[in-house]
Amino acid sequence: MAAYRTTPVFDETTLPAALRREHRTKPGVWGVIEVIEGRMRLVFLDPPGEAIVTPGHDAVVLPDQPHYAEPIGAMRMRITFHDSAPG
Repeated sequence: MAAYRTTPVFDETTLPAALRREHRTKPGVWGVIEVIEGRMRLVFLDPPGEAIVTPGHDAVVLPDQPHYAEPIGAMRMRITFHDSAPG
C-alpha cells in the first residue's frame, strides 16, 4: 500500500528529540523506517525488542506500538506512514 505521508530525511543531528524518546504511531497507522545511509537502532517497548535498521532492510512499526530511535553514528533516514499494513 502506498504511503500517505513521508517525513523529511533526518540525519544523526537533525533526528527530532521526539523520535529519540518513547512515542508511538496513531491507532490504524503503520510506520516504515527507511535508513538511506548508515545504521539506526529501533527499540520496541511493547512487545520488547529491537532492530538495527540499515539500507535495504526497513523496519515496520505497528499501530500504537511504543518505540524510540537511536542513531548509530552518521546516518540518514526517513519514515513513511501507511493507513494499512505495508506489503
